[in-house]
Amino acid sequence: MNLLINEPPLQVLPSLARKVGLNQAIFLQQLHFRLLISTNVRDGHKWIYRTYDEWQKEFPFWSYDTVKRTIASLEKDGFIIATPEYNKMKMDKTKWYRIDYSKLGYFPTVQNALSRSAKCTDGTGQNALTDEGKMHSAIPKDFKNNKKNNVELALDDVSEILNYLNQTANKNFKTNTSATRRLINARLNEGFSVEDFKRVIDVKTKQWLNDPAMNKYLQPSTLFSASKFEGYLNENTTPRTSKITSPVALQPIKLNFNAGEDLT
Repeated sequence: MNLLINEPPLQVLPSLARKVGLNQAIFLQQLHFRLLISTNVRDGHKWIYRTYDEWQKEFPFWSYDTVKRTIASLEKDGFIIATPEYNKMKMDKTKWYRIDYSKLGYFPTVQNALSRSAKCTDGTGQNALTDEGKMHSAIPKDFKNNKKNNVELALDDVSEILNYLNQTANKNFKTNTSATRRLINARLNEGFSVEDFKRVIDVKTKQWLNDPAMNKYLQPSTLFSASKFEGYLNENTTPRTSKITSPVALQPIKLNFNAGEDLT
């Protein structure tokens, strides 16, 4: 298919749009694609971890409120299941999402669709996904299979994160270092977002950049380690307010002079 603009398309399935609504169909299709390449598995299901802001970036033609209404409508009607219960911190209300395929009448699971598409090496992976999952993937046809997609998407995230670290902390870390890629991918697979990485970088750069003893720790092995990352992410960076002391009472000054003395 020749596209008007050279960019990956978002697909709309007419029968799905009739069933759930146009906006809802667009959202479900993209969520289906994200589930196909997701590595977040909880209780036997694949999930996507997203904030409303992150969903809005995925659908820039919708307002923030439209995104919330669309998701709320799908939750209410039972087409998607959303929960914050997999978050590590109770205060984190970001939701995890998956599709209830049985509600749509598409009983094959995402896992089955993935296992079948992984066998395709001739560029027909999208057709296999269509036959198995009954929902077209939003993935462009020129990708060979989902494994390649995972690698390319991960490399994009790694590049964005390391470029941000290099610019913010005046460093020069390479995006092709395997140990660094594994470290970042491990945190991404735990549900942390690219924005979470940027916040950690901002927090620690503010604290360590001008400290010669600590500047050397502005590196991936420290910032993104499993034992430290979440703690850094949740550090309070609100500056302390200085104490306001009570004003010093001014004492009257006594002027002594002799009567008739010229004071000019």
